[in-house]
Amino acid sequence: MAIALSEQQLTKIRAHIEAHKTMPGALLPLLHAIQDDIGWISEEVYLPISKALALSVAELHGVVTFYHHFRRHPAGKHVLQICRAESCQAMGSEKLEAHIKSTLGIDYHETTKDGAITLEPIYCLGNCACSPAVMMGDEVYGRMDATKVAELISEARVT
Repeated sequence: MAIALSEQQLTKIRAHIEAHKTMPGALLPLLHAIQDDIGWISEEVYLPISKALALSVAELHGVVTFYHHFRRHPAGKHVLQICRAESCQAMGSEKLEAHIKSTLGIDYHETTKDGAITLEPIYCLGNCACSPAVMMGDEVYGRMDATKVAELISEARVT
């Protein structure tokens, strides 16, 4: 089911397109600006972006789907990212990942039914010395285990 953007969101997106359309290599900065402002990249904006940047809709879709960072659906109130880089994997992130998915009842790129948490993979938080690491919002947490993650999830559900 497609989620329609509000007129306010479309106005913001049009402003971002206008601000970026003449910039060399505008696509990635434009997509980042839209996601930073709106929270996700809707397929509804593919056509106006492709026209402004002289790209095909297929090229635009390819970029959005290639980069894990870009969301194609609105995120929950909190975004929990699990580091999937080698150091974290060596220190047990795969077991932690399975535990988190089971606890939340969702997989990557999904949001809990209460809308509180969206789960996403991330490929290196730069916190290798404190593996395994996760990030909730803008905060990085290291040396994570099931108990510490449960505390984060519990806190996210009440805020």
